[in-house]
Amino acid sequence: MSLNKYLDVSPEVAEAVAAGKPVVALESTIISHGMPYPQNVETALKVESIIRENGAVPATIAILGGRLKAGLTPEEIEYLGKKGHEVTKASRRDLAVLVSKGADGATTVTTTMMIAYMAGIRIFATGGIGGVHRGAETTMDISADLEELA
Repeated sequence: MSLNKYLDVSPEVAEAVAAGKPVVALESTIISHGMPYPQNVETALKVESIIRENGAVPATIAILGGRLKAGLTPEEIEYLGKKGHEVTKASRRDLAVLVSKGADGATTVTTTMMIAYMAGIRIFATGGIGGVHRGAETTMDISADLEELA
């Protein structure tokens, strides 16, 4: 089953992709799980601003209300920032559940790549990729980032 019917691409991002302009996908876990509010929102908006200043279109990616979103509004970024850890840290394994429940998810590098690809975005920026996290022997928190990059 294709998830494309659950994909919402912002008009700005869709126009840029269609015109062959540079678009940079950004993961959203760093907003919800990486920094405290309000620094998380300020940083996310600043990164988007820097991308614009350099001639590209930012496309922050998340799952909101069960919809895969490529290109968030400032209000949606604010929402993720305020909700913080209440938002699911969404990897590949979480997509179907979040979509079916109409839930929210902040995207990891893996999920950002997947949704960006669906939206026609071929470049992304991140603060880092995952690996085997501390305590994985009990939590099994092993990132899918490397596998997805491959």
